[in-house]
Amino acid sequence: MFHAENPSAGPVKPRLREVRAEINRTGTYTHTPGELVFGARVAWRNSGRCIGRLYWRSLRVRDLRHIDTPEGVAAECVNHLRDAAPARRIRPTITVFAPDRPGEPGPRIWNEQLIRYAGYEMDDGSIVGDPRYAEFTTVLRKLGWAGGPGTPFDVLPLVVSMGDGPPLVTPVPPDAVLEVPLSHPSYPWFEQLGLRWHAVPAISNMCLEIGGICYRAAPFNGWYMGTEIGARNLADADRYNLVPVVARALGLDTSTDRSLWRDHALVEINVAVLHSFERAGVTMTDHHTESRRFLTHVDREERAGRVCPADWSWIVPPISAAATPVFHRYYDDEQLSPNYVHHPDSLERGLGRSCDLSPGEERV
Repeated sequence: MFHAENPSAGPVKPRLREVRAEINRTGTYTHTPGELVFGARVAWRNSGRCIGRLYWRSLRVRDLRHIDTPEGVAAECVNHLRDAAPARRIRPTITVFAPDRPGEPGPRIWNEQLIRYAGYEMDDGSIVGDPRYAEFTTVLRKLGWAGGPGTPFDVLPLVVSMGDGPPLVTPVPPDAVLEVPLSHPSYPWFEQLGLRWHAVPAISNMCLEIGGICYRAAPFNGWYMGTEIGARNLADADRYNLVPVVARALGLDTSTDRSLWRDHALVEINVAVLHSFERAGVTMTDHHTESRRFLTHVDREERAGRVCPADWSWIVPPISAAATPVFHRYYDDEQLSPNYVHHPDSLERGLGRSCDLSPGEERV
């Protein structure tokens, strides 16, 4: 695929001979820098759950395969966050660390994203912070993390290990965490809710798979679509559950579903998110604009003779679905390679489950 789409790379047969010879010697092979960049970008092109793939060619690839220690990985994850948001303009970026090799597992980043907020379980069973990460927060406390100030938006530390080896827990420096305080253009009371959200959505527990090689530590980011924060992270009943809070502040009739109080409150939360990011000068898109851009991407891929895989349930926005053009058609949902994939152990570990906490193996 690399040679077919990059004629300047020359004929593919000599390269295939090199790859086969290296596999015979070592059991694996090493991607050239060009192959790695191309593979990471095509993995984004093939990601059926992402609506923002129009920009797949712009992905910046930080090739850090030579870094294979937890300390080095953690430090470069922090540098990734700094590098991905110069002057508050978010740049699609991926940092690729050492891959798994036969008998030599590469690094693992336990966190689901490089920036996520703690969820502290209180004695009465309530959660302060993000309930999605309550179990992960408990695991970190067992690993020796003292916890943050106890606010709803305490940034979790990074956890890195080599394969299933002992974890290293390290905080994310405040200067690497770009956050946006949330306010509303029409309701001054909204700012008094004390809400904020981080600006770089860097997914860190998915595996970049290219040509049979697994890069289990390859954090990558684009920029947020407003609904990801306003209609999911802040609004879902099992996350911050702000819809009832905002509905009461708006004075809506919450005694009957027919008042559509949930819909009204949900829209106002999303208005606040888009307004706040724009006011802060931080890159963000809205679901109407991104839906149109996605169909442009689909058209380009089809004209290039390629299938554009898409999972309808992820591509269609979580609010105003029928008001966007992506709602009114179906898509091929083929699983193509290269791609970003979830491994079951990484999924469980990112939520604080199936974590090996053998005594004496923790490092903070």
